[in-house]
Amino acid sequence: MDKPVLDIRDLSVSFLTERGLLRALRNVNIPIDPGRIVGIVGESGCGKSTLISAIIRLLAPNAQIDSGSILWRGDDLLDLEPDAIRALRGDEISMVFQDPMTSLNPVLTIGRQMTDVQHRDNRSKAEKRARATRMLERVGIPDPVEQLDRYPHHLSGGMRQRVAIAMALMTEPGLLIADEPTTALDATLEVQIIHRLQQLQRDFGCAILFISHHLGVIAELCDEVVVMYAGEVVESGSTRDVFLNPRHPYTQKLLDCDPARIKKATRNLPVIGGSLPDLVELPDGCVFRPRCDISIDRCRSERPGLEGSNHCIACHLARQ
Repeated sequence: MDKPVLDIRDLSVSFLTERGLLRALRNVNIPIDPGRIVGIVGESGCGKSTLISAIIRLLAPNAQIDSGSILWRGDDLLDLEPDAIRALRGDEISMVFQDPMTSLNPVLTIGRQMTDVQHRDNRSKAEKRARATRMLERVGIPDPVEQLDRYPHHLSGGMRQRVAIAMALMTEPGLLIADEPTTALDATLEVQIIHRLQQLQRDFGCAILFISHHLGVIAELCDEVVVMYAGEVVESGSTRDVFLNPRHPYTQKLLDCDPARIKKATRNLPVIGGSLPDLVELPDGCVFRPRCDISIDRCRSERPGLEGSNHCIACHLARQ
């Protein structure tokens, strides 16, 4: 079997705050194999954005890496010099940001931005422009030659997001990080973007790390899913296994909150009781225990580790 193209091992990240050390990520392990689409899902504040910021080394100044490694084709990204990590960004590891309305420069044409991202390529300007035209066509932009001379405000939200995807895939990266790329889009455009990503992933063969809070998108797009809660991975496995047989209490509650699972009309949507723990003063034992309905005494004193082979769970009861 091929080695993971990206292998996150025991990663812990903290932020220095006035109240103390905020432990945003703790002992996170996520392998991403070549050509696979891995989804990360969880409530706001679970650590998704911190994780991808650590991968591309764009953490805030008050952040610190407490432990762990992020292996990219065998090299630890955390040990690379700034010039080396900058060389990887865009060429080997590309990213599609969350909001298509703000991820493009409003004062530059689409063509200018798509040629600028090829600045490391020695091709002529005409060749770069032709390549940009082909990429726009591949992501489903009509009249791609004409669109190159337009500004972002001339395009709809869906078209802007396709432009962002085209720019990210321009260099045929080994890993594409998509940070909730469908959040600002309506349901019809969301489906179109998902299908386009699937087709492009098959064409280019890159791995995709897909961040989302939308369970339906994760189920439709991803091969594997990682469920995060309060900075920890609580369950991971194939999308089919996790969605059809959720074993962690948090995963079960998260799936129960999916509106698509509501069979009868109701005025009140299901919610997970309680709130996320204080990451400065973490509770003892299992981090989900204060919101769990089935916790036992062991959960109060001992923090469960992520265990399993294909379907991994961090829960004392699930292992029993």
